[in-house]
Parts: sequence; C-alpha cells; structure tokens
Amino acid sequence: MAENFDYEELVKATESFSQSRLIGKGSHGSVYKAILEDHQTDGDHKILAIKRASTNGFEVLQDNSKKLNNEIRVLSSLQESNKRNPNYCVVNFHGTSCRNSGSVDGNSNKLLVMEFMPNGSLYDLLHNAAAATTPQLGWPNRVKIAMQISRAIQCLHENDPMIIHRDIKSTNILFDSKWDAKLADFGLAVSESDESSMVQPAGTIGYLDPGYTNPSKLSKKVDVFSYGVVLLEIISCRKPIDAARDPASIIDWALPLIKEEKLRQVCDSRVGLPTFMEGAIKQMLHVAARCVSSEEENRPGIGEILMGCSCFFVDHHHHHHHHVERVRSIPLWIMSLWGSTKIRQKKGANNKFPCSQKKMMILREILAVIELKKLLSH
Repeated sequence: MAENFDYEELVKATESFSQSRLIGKGSHGSVYKAILEDHQTDGDHKILAIKRASTNGFEVLQDNSKKLNNEIRVLSSLQESNKRNPNYCVVNFHGTSCRNSGSVDGNSNKLLVMEFMPNGSLYDLLHNAAAATTPQLGWPNRVKIAMQISRAIQCLHENDPMIIHRDIKSTNILFDSKWDAKLADFGLAVSESDESSMVQPAGTIGYLDPGYTNPSKLSKKVDVFSYGVVLLEIISCRKPIDAARDPASIIDWALPLIKEEKLRQVCDSRVGLPTFMEGAIKQMLHVAARCVSSEEENRPGIGEILMGCSCFFVDHHHHHHHHVERVRSIPLWIMSLWGSTKIRQKKGANNKFPCSQKKMMILREILAVIELKKLLSH
C-alpha cells in the first residue's frame, strides 16, 4: 500500500539530501539513502531510498519533475497490478511525499520513496575489476539474473495498460539484500494509455534500438533489443560501447562470433565456464543475438524469451558429477521453471519449442533437484 510520507521527516532521514547519502543518479533524478525512525517499533530504523528530481535551472527541473511524476504513476500502477505476483522483479514502490510550501511549482518538492537496494547495480557488479572473484558472477548466477530481468520486462509488457520501459540497461538493474535483480528507473517509461504516438524517442546509446528513430517506431521490441544488449553484457562483461576496443560496439563484436559458434570467445574469460553450463550459455547467446536483430520482426517477444530461459536448464544436468556450485544454485530456479511451465499451459502459446516433451523434461529436472536437495540437507 503506497504511503504518504512526511516531507520534513525524509529531509531529516537523508541528512538534508547530503552528498554522503547520495547512492545514485537516474535519467531525471538523484537517489538518496534515508534512515527513518520506525514509529511502530521503538528505537528501530527503516532504510529506504528517496528519489528527487535533479535541479539544474528551472526548465530542467520542470522536465525532470514530469519524469519523476511519470515514474511514480508507472510504479504505483505496476505494483497494484502485481500484488500477488511472486515473480515481481521490479523495485518496490513505498509512496511519495510532497512539500506544499510556496514554491512556484509544487512538483519540484515531490519525492519518490522506494525500497533500498543495498548491493548496487548490475553495471557495478560486471565492470568492477574486484568483482570477478565474487560468487555473484558465477555462471548459474548470471543465468538467474537474466531470468529475473526477463520476468521484470514481462510484468511491464503484460500489464494493463502495457508499459514500455525504454531505458533497460545494467545501471538500471539493482540488487536487493538477497542479490535478487530488480528493474528500476521508470522516468522514460511509456504506457499504452499515454499519447505514445507523440512521445519522442529516448534511451541510452549502446542499448537503444537504432531503428527507434521516430515516435511511430515505439514498440515492445525496443525493450527486447535493450534486453539483448544486457544479455551480451552479462555473458561477456564487456561494456555496450567501449572506445578502447575494436569494434567498439558489443553487438558488432559478438554477433559474428555467435554466428560462427565461437561462443567461448564471447564469455567472460575471468570466470571459467563449467561444462554443465555450456548448453545454457549457448542458448542465452542465441536468444541475445535474436533480441538485437536489426529486423524487428525477428526479435522474440518476452513470452518466447521466458520459454527460452526455462529451456536453459534442460541440458545442464546430464553430467552426474555432483558439482557444488551446481547443487547450490539450481534450487533458486525451481519456482521460475514451474512458473514458465504454468504460463505456457495457460497461454497454449504458439512458441517454437516442442511443448509437451520439453515440459516433461523441465518437470523431471525440478523433481530431481528437490530430491537431491533433500539428500544433501540430511
């Protein structure tokens, strides 16, 4: 339930928006860590994230305030639609606050309150040299992150009204305390109910669909393109545009290698790729290549991507050696696999995978993992 927070309390909780509390900057605002006193539990504190519109001259402020209002509208609508969705991979919206002082534009004093994501962004994880040794960059975990992002996009694209994010990139994918990935920064998001035919193209170079050149070209496939770039980034740990490399574009570099099946050359060489993960990563790379196709009609929809994701797990488990990382990481997927199977049943979708055979294989894998987990816990 969205709350109306006391403005002065939030100012105090962020130490008057102190630089030491600044945790990030989005497309239109700055995000601060807020430590609030929890009135319900004596002496306890609640940690939240507060976003306010970036101020840099009146016109910029007005534009950023519009984007902040847009983000508030989109997040509250999404959260309302997904109250009972266990696969809701979008940053949680807690409420707003507004100072109704004598300002020229009340919006400039509006604040967005959301959950605090303590483990930074996917960009930080992938491009921080020290992170290469962290378990979060293990291959099963990369597949988990890819799945969670696709679930977040599904929440948007299957929402009523449908929402297009328009700025999917690694800096907008944040990690909570359990290292679950969630999509954030909805300032550029457009919903079907908006005058979307009038909205000018926007996004981030490197992730932005080059075909999205005018308002009429806006579609869900714009997000699918950006998701494909993020997949390549997750697998290779290479930035979407890197002037120090040739070619500078991750797409121009990766696509020929994927086409020639030189898949290991695309993979992050700092972390060894175990043989049981090869099938999954190969599938992910082929999905990524389709997502970034310059022909929009060749890009899969999010439903098909999710089906592809559930098939990532079908071929890992042929090897019967009990690899520790494998045993620990697979149970995280049980609900996701089950969810994918239920979605497919529900939609009877015309997807490109032989349905009943794959479904049975997936269910067998789930049961095998549960049994294995039981054995190991004794």
